[in-house]
Amino acid sequence: MAVTSPARGGGGERAPSGRRGCGLAPAGAAALLAGASCLCYGRSLQGEFVHDDVWAIVHNPDVRPGAPLRWGIFSNDFWGKGMAENTSHKSYRPLCVLTFKLNVFLTGMNPFYFHAVNVILHCLVTLVLMYTCDRAVFRSRGLAFVTALVFAVHPVHTEAVAGIVGRADVLACLLFLLAFLSYNRSVERCGVGERFPPTASPFFLLLSLFLGTCAMLVKETGITVFGVCLVYDLFSLSHEQEKPSNGVIRQRSPLQPGGAQPSLPPAQSLREDGKQQRAHRGAWGGCPSSSPAEPKSSGFPASPRAVWSMMRYLTASNNRNFLLTMRPFLKRAILVISYVVVVLYFRLWIMGGSMPLFSEQDNPASFSPYILTRFLTYSYLLAFNMWLLLAPATLCYDWQVGSIPLVETIWDMRNLATILLAVVVAFLSLHCLAAFKRLEHKEVLVGLSFLVFPFVPASNLFFTVGFVVAERVLYMPSMGYCILFVHGLSRLCTGLHRGGTTTLTVSTTLLLLLFSWKTVKQNEIWLSRESLFRSGVQTLPHNAKVHYNYANFLKDQGRNREAIYHYSTALKLYPRHASALNNLGTLTKDTAEAKMYYQRALQLNPQHNRALFNLGNLLKSQEKKEEAVTLLKDSIKYGPEFADAYSSLASLLAEQEKVKEAEEIYQAGIKNCPDSSDLHNNYGVFLVDTGSPEKAVAHYQQAIKLSPSHHVAMVNLGRLYRSLGDNRVAEEWYKRALQVARKAEILSPLGALYYNTGRYEEALHIYREAAALQPSQRELRLALNLSACVKSVPEGLDSGALYLTRQEQSVPEAKASVVLQAQVLAVMGQTKEAEKMTHHIVSDETGCLECYRLLSAIYSKQERHDKALDAIDKALQLKPKDPKVISELFFTKGNQLREQNLLDKAFESYKAAVELNPDQAQAWMNMGGIQHIKVVCASGHVIPFLASLVPHAWVQLKH
Repeated sequence: MAVTSPARGGGGERAPSGRRGCGLAPAGAAALLAGASCLCYGRSLQGEFVHDDVWAIVHNPDVRPGAPLRWGIFSNDFWGKGMAENTSHKSYRPLCVLTFKLNVFLTGMNPFYFHAVNVILHCLVTLVLMYTCDRAVFRSRGLAFVTALVFAVHPVHTEAVAGIVGRADVLACLLFLLAFLSYNRSVERCGVGERFPPTASPFFLLLSLFLGTCAMLVKETGITVFGVCLVYDLFSLSHEQEKPSNGVIRQRSPLQPGGAQPSLPPAQSLREDGKQQRAHRGAWGGCPSSSPAEPKSSGFPASPRAVWSMMRYLTASNNRNFLLTMRPFLKRAILVISYVVVVLYFRLWIMGGSMPLFSEQDNPASFSPYILTRFLTYSYLLAFNMWLLLAPATLCYDWQVGSIPLVETIWDMRNLATILLAVVVAFLSLHCLAAFKRLEHKEVLVGLSFLVFPFVPASNLFFTVGFVVAERVLYMPSMGYCILFVHGLSRLCTGLHRGGTTTLTVSTTLLLLLFSWKTVKQNEIWLSRESLFRSGVQTLPHNAKVHYNYANFLKDQGRNREAIYHYSTALKLYPRHASALNNLGTLTKDTAEAKMYYQRALQLNPQHNRALFNLGNLLKSQEKKEEAVTLLKDSIKYGPEFADAYSSLASLLAEQEKVKEAEEIYQAGIKNCPDSSDLHNNYGVFLVDTGSPEKAVAHYQQAIKLSPSHHVAMVNLGRLYRSLGDNRVAEEWYKRALQVARKAEILSPLGALYYNTGRYEEALHIYREAAALQPSQRELRLALNLSACVKSVPEGLDSGALYLTRQEQSVPEAKASVVLQAQVLAVMGQTKEAEKMTHHIVSDETGCLECYRLLSAIYSKQERHDKALDAIDKALQLKPKDPKVISELFFTKGNQLREQNLLDKAFESYKAAVELNPDQAQAWMNMGGIQHIKVVCASGHVIPFLASLVPHAWVQLKH
């Protein structure tokens, strides 16, 4: 059946029967779009885990390596917390978390592959958007291609694509488009002679519901696709045709009241194989002059009367087919709305019936007591988000705390932007109403729907959100912006002459290149934590949050001076920043000042669990243990998932000899923080100290299972096996720890193991390496200048040297390896080298107890007993706290006094040793030997040479 286009002038032109293309094959267009996306975001593949990636992936117990795939993923939020908990963010995105888990399963924690998946998903979204625009919006491949190209390179998408957690937005957008396409497919009209047939494909309708649900389970905004589908379906009713008896399909005009039909040209439609095909304007790129002119009547209503006439037509009593028209749509609408209600009820149920709690710095406007301030600010934020789409010149990863001041009065000039946005939205809405029941201008309908619906959840209109502005949430709404932008260019191009068209094409090309350049530059910002946080400070220097985040990074890097500056700046901009006060306290060396910072933080937020924890530890160091216990218990109360608080409180209770209570705290901590490797390790140490080494093994192993790089737990497990006498297994664990980190604190116990088992050359090699890793350059030079050419190794070991090995942990960490080197050299006969090294250490560290003990052992081997005795006296002057250590010192002093035949003084030293440690068997034996000698001397059996035999007799007594 021949179909004519609307008349132009006095004649008609034949309309083409198919969609106009852009001179580019679909495969070529897809390749260009994929290439543009990859070029813009290829740099992001080199990025690391930054910002929210760390909490959503690296520290998420549902994602990290080794964590089993559990049903908890479907009951926890995006960050791994239970949805029903008060501290939960309430972001329920299990399908997105599953994609992270799949990444870890296939490629481990390599960020390259996480970024690669995001880039691939962005390419897919771009391609599906082109297909959607070609099929359901423009019906023109050229316009669809340009729309997708603008979307592919838009800089506002950088956060969603380059930031790994932005996968929720990208994947939800892909499912959003697929759900829309499925719904559109399900309502395609078929069957000649049926004016308003029922749904053509229930399968595609159910598929749309399924895909929309998946979109919601990836990110909450995905559910808005159902609103878009229903609006699109409702407005599509206006395009239905009536079939008169002559077989020619004609279209009613909504502008004639009372059902009167004006003289209009036939609609541009034909039917082929039972499906309706329509001719449309040509592609925007070429702006061909042969394209048919648009009917003048399809513009905006000339007056409000025209709009009123249209509404009268829709509800006129003489429109006998109105109910018949609406019946299939109402059935679908009832089905979709009912399903959405059920899904939303499930969503509320999984949240525990409560909404997320946000702080004032998350969304300052929501905490304003004035309704006008909240209304004006929220309205302005809508205009601000639109400006980011129009001119994305200033982009930042965080727009909180001072980035956008509140709009507190109607005289604020920013309200003009709000009014302008309202006028534009009203203008576009009227445009849609004017096009009601027409095929023309469906672009505005779809563009406005895609723009508005996905943004509604982030608009603060129905519930408060946890941010001021977030660029990632613009990923889905930007589809609508791109459609409206390209439609506007197309309309503008239609009214321009050839020169104007060329200028517009060149300008658009330059804009696309500018967008691409900006996107590439933004990708560089997202490559690392430092570049991201530094860019925030440079872009929004008046934003307290970016200063706080940058300070946290600097603190982690040990750049404390810079961190203090940015914490202080954050507090100047936002004096109520409790976390900044708390963190500033941790960097302050003055305990009084640190205490003041913690107390100020608690005044602002009495439930700040980390400030409670830090203040508790500070009081603990000041021996105010009861106050410390109270604060640490409060820290656990307000932060039940803060594992460090459990460890600190339990260790404090153990110091107070409240062993049972300490164990209960550890067990409660493991129950509430089962994935804390540090807590398992610390509990293992506690079990060893309380005499349950067998139980400790399981917790050390669990710590290593949770964190395969936990070298501290490996070393502790090695120490445990060493204490149990299994040196082979202990050595294996030490070496495994060295594979993770080659540090002095791991090398030292391995050297001690070699030392105790007689492998002196290996021990000396290990201690040299440990000394080379020490921060002190002086110690490093001493270690490297040592030359120990060992010729003979004594079979026995001095008792003092044996004790030093057992007490190696009491040596200051920065000196331990050098002390142990000296000890090995002393045992191997290199006493002069050992003495020289030890004196160097004592000159730097006058409080090194073990250094004096070692000097005493060296002098004793050199038979310089007076100097050995002097070294032990200096060690006793340091007044160590451990009674057993003091007991050993008195025992060693007694040995030196005995060597000088000062038996009475030696007896007093041995007596002091056993009073401090009754289990000191050797001291008891030596005291008995001295008493025996006294008895023999007193009985008159002393022979002249007895005095000279005393040392030899002493040796026999020892055996």
